[in-house]
Amino acid sequence: MGRLVPAVTRALDILELFLDGDGTLSAPDIVRRLQLPRTTVHELVTTLAARSYIVQVPGQPGRYRLGVRPYQLGSRYAEQLDLAAEGQQVARSVAETCDETVHVAILEGTDVIYIAKVDSTHAVRMVSAAGRRLPAHCTSVGKMLLASLPEPELAARIPDDAALAAMTPNSITDPGALRETLAGIRQRGIAVESRESNPDVSCVAAPVRDRTGQVVAALSISVPMIRWSDDRLGELEQLAAKGAAELSERLGYRSVA
Repeated sequence: MGRLVPAVTRALDILELFLDGDGTLSAPDIVRRLQLPRTTVHELVTTLAARSYIVQVPGQPGRYRLGVRPYQLGSRYAEQLDLAAEGQQVARSVAETCDETVHVAILEGTDVIYIAKVDSTHAVRMVSAAGRRLPAHCTSVGKMLLASLPEPELAARIPDDAALAAMTPNSITDPGALRETLAGIRQRGIAVESRESNPDVSCVAAPVRDRTGQVVAALSISVPMIRWSDDRLGELEQLAAKGAAELSERLGYRSVA
């Protein structure tokens, strides 16, 4: 790895300060927060402003906000993103941690489509494939995605008189019961499915957001019942949430928390 250039590092440190607070800074703010000499900060701010990375805030002399250039770079980055490819990389990392099957799926109509999958190394594991389509209400990823829909859109996709097919005896087939389940998922931010799509497998899932904050996919961990336990559930939920958060970050999402 080559040597880091101090001036470039300091310029990037300044830009990253704008991610916090109200998004505006003065030169004294930067000096105080980065502990840099005033002359250095003045030169860096002048250079960043000349290249449209930052601009002065109208009506607030001496204060700056991000300019158009970071937006242009971010937009180009977003254009190059491939959800399936990014999902595959994150799914691989999660699977290496728990050694269980990990999926990333999107919602299409009332079905989910798996766009990424990494298998467990165990002899007993879930049989599935990227590209497979399943009823959303029978899967943890699907319930996570349905729970993320605005209520009018959810009602349009699954009306009160909808006929929900059962994949196993544990599948939810009543739209009212499904809505109650989805309400709980919205509160917790995690979906759990207990043998609803496969009688021998249970799953947990967490939401994946794009740079606008919209839920665009879900990441799940699928575990055969021989390795499933209530004691392990909390660990799996945390791991799914962490993996989904990493994928969201790759897609440009930044949590305000």
